[in-house]
Amino acid sequence: MASRCWRWWGWSAWPRTRPPPAGSTPSFRHHLSTQEKTLQICVVGSGPAGFYTAQHLLKRVETLCSQPRVLNSPALSGEGEDLGVPPHQLPPCSQQHPQAHVDIYEKQPVPFGLVRFGVAPDHPEVKNVINTFTQTAHSGRCAFWGNVEVGRDVTVPELREAYHAVVLSYGAEDHRALEIPGEELPGVCSARAFVGWYNGLPENRELEPDLSGDTAVILGQGNVALDVARILLTPPEHLERTDITKAALGVLRQSRVKTVWLVGRRGPLQVAFTIKELREMIQLPGARPILDPADFLGLQDKIKEVPRPRKRLTELLLRTATEKPGPEEAARRASASRAWGLRFFRSPQQVLPSPDGRRAAGVRLAVTRLEGVGEATRAVPTGDMEDLPCGLVLSSVGYKSRPVDPSVPFDSKLGVIPNVEGRVMDVPGLYCSGWVKRGPTGVIATTMTDSFLTGQMLLQDLKAGLLPSGPRPGYAAIQALLSSRGVRPVSFSDWEKLDAEEVARGQGTGKPREKLVDPQEMLRLLGH
Repeated sequence: MASRCWRWWGWSAWPRTRPPPAGSTPSFRHHLSTQEKTLQICVVGSGPAGFYTAQHLLKRVETLCSQPRVLNSPALSGEGEDLGVPPHQLPPCSQQHPQAHVDIYEKQPVPFGLVRFGVAPDHPEVKNVINTFTQTAHSGRCAFWGNVEVGRDVTVPELREAYHAVVLSYGAEDHRALEIPGEELPGVCSARAFVGWYNGLPENRELEPDLSGDTAVILGQGNVALDVARILLTPPEHLERTDITKAALGVLRQSRVKTVWLVGRRGPLQVAFTIKELREMIQLPGARPILDPADFLGLQDKIKEVPRPRKRLTELLLRTATEKPGPEEAARRASASRAWGLRFFRSPQQVLPSPDGRRAAGVRLAVTRLEGVGEATRAVPTGDMEDLPCGLVLSSVGYKSRPVDPSVPFDSKLGVIPNVEGRVMDVPGLYCSGWVKRGPTGVIATTMTDSFLTGQMLLQDLKAGLLPSGPRPGYAAIQALLSSRGVRPVSFSDWEKLDAEEVARGQGTGKPREKLVDPQEMLRLLGH
């Protein structure tokens, strides 16, 4: 994965110890006795990036620290010559840190981040990765601490004082704004909030989307947009055996939405969704696709040179748009009561208000054409406009991360923490992984690879002696700080009690679980 082109820093500028922040109590020096030989690592965020980072570190650090170490290591010198330096002159690793402990902090009382709150309820197979994360959490060298918001309950400088290394893996907690007039009208919401609503994200539990109109418009043509369209159009009885929230299922039962349009600025060759999600939409029970054959003119020749995944995806679109379906598929489409369609070469300019100005009633779209070739292809307006009436507008133009702490550099334009291969710029000992590192792109497997790479950079720095060599107190110090501030963390065993409660609540209706969506209820159930 290509690294971002930010400048490197001078490691020599990093002090081996930090003075305690003003007002931080109690002193960390009281918690050193039992952990002097343990490498203390902190991970912020318990989604895929956080757990994969922890998993990689726990698997690799003991192997790394048990290896014979000489200065011809690539991480130390980059040379191939054995310099034969005595062990007492080598940078600290195996002698100082024979084992590692990883603490994972999470602001929600429950773990798993995007797997729990982002993966669609009708994709349970994708959530099987939770089993792997649970194995990591059960390790005696890993601990989960939920209900702790870094930046509010504890600061990043306090974490850096307590741990040898800190990895920020807190994901993308916000959405990109459309920045067009009318975006603030009732009836407009982000796809991120809508996904959070049906998946039980506490901050979105009171969203109350208005599904009383017959048409919804989704601005965006990525996998999230297809997820939202699929949930809107799936017969509710097909969702009854999923972990969709009870409240969301009730609203979807009353939905009057019959048509969903997915709008994109560019054409079929530039869609951001993948073939699996497209195939699901084409085969969606009770729904038929609406594709304009004119959007696909000349495309057959253009796809000959594109990469195979893009070629297969475009060929499926092309067949769906231009070929006559077989008798069985034709009958299925003819009987469908709902429909979805892709509107290409359209860029949103304004959300149109209802006559009384009180809610959204449509979207004004600029017709576009493409300029450039390959990755440089961009949409430019032709000057024509068209209005698309609807009762619900969902923006699905991307997620973005937020800054977590004033002490951490943040690129607000790109929505990422400036870094070089996961090393946070100008803050040695601080790392990042996942979407906050590279931006909100890719699938869970992409995040796994990305997180392993960040873990590898941390281990390279450990091997090179660039992490603090003295003892760090880890969670013992943070626990004292949190206690003094009235914060009660939720452990992984606490989560397992909540998990059992959710499963028990779902059994009565044949669901795998009925998600708890109120953090206060969760804490009450735990006696916090």
